[in-house]
Amino acid sequence: MARENQREDTYSAPLRRLLVAVLVILFLAIFLVWRIDSPRVERFRSAVLDRVIPPMDWVMTPVTGLTRIVSDFQSYQRLVEQNADLRRELQQMKAWREAALQLEQENAKLLDLNNVQLDPQLTYITGIVLADSGSPFRQSVLLNVGARDGITDGWAVMDGIGLVGRISGVGQETSRVLLLTDTSSRVPIIIQGSGQRAILMGDNTRNPPIEFLEAPDQVRPGDRVVSSGDGGVFPADLLIGQVALGTDNRLRVRLSADYERLEFLRVLRSQPRERIDDPGNLLAPNAVEAASPETMEAPSDG
Repeated sequence: MARENQREDTYSAPLRRLLVAVLVILFLAIFLVWRIDSPRVERFRSAVLDRVIPPMDWVMTPVTGLTRIVSDFQSYQRLVEQNADLRRELQQMKAWREAALQLEQENAKLLDLNNVQLDPQLTYITGIVLADSGSPFRQSVLLNVGARDGITDGWAVMDGIGLVGRISGVGQETSRVLLLTDTSSRVPIIIQGSGQRAILMGDNTRNPPIEFLEAPDQVRPGDRVVSSGDGGVFPADLLIGQVALGTDNRLRVRLSADYERLEFLRVLRSQPRERIDDPGNLLAPNAVEAASPETMEAPSDG
């Protein structure tokens, strides 16, 4: 056995060396042929490629497919990155859109506040709504103006169009607005057209009912409702809303103020009314003297 192994090693070793030498010479020849810049060599290379490449298509097919898969995967990665970038930009655009809409709404409300025609003797303070009562009916809201701004309890509050409520509670820097929809709200009103006076009573709904109406038959849906000024609760002729017929067949008021978006409110400075302690002094002194018996002269006998 040892002799046979020695014989195999004696023949295989030279064969391996010869094979390696032939391969090295072949590779060198191919390298040289491929690098030589000569027209004849170029024709030879073209002939070799024409003979070798077409039959080798089936060998190159997996390589070509793998190359395409890698290229598609890279394209997919780029698409994923671009999609993520577009999503981020879309979120930013949505945020900018919301900010633009809020600014547009605030601008519209401020323009409405500037265009409302009020009594020229009434001055006002504009405040921003900080919070509401948290109830689904929004019975009250909190403003960022208070005693330091001269706010007094009981003053009327409006948005850009109509009456919202009145001040009910004043702090140093904030004040509470009791809305017309609150159950404790009572506002004397005039229904224009018929000229009837009534009371608008809050009932925690968006369309408070009209009570104490003398002749309901004379009132029509769509009639304008304004404050009457009776009792000194509100100044007169402040727009409240329009008459509407509720589902319960009661006459109600569709409020003009936008209770869905109370952001800027106008607090009207009500001028204090002169207090009358002695109604008799309202008569002119000359008229009193003229009507008194002491000043009347007896007729002469002539």
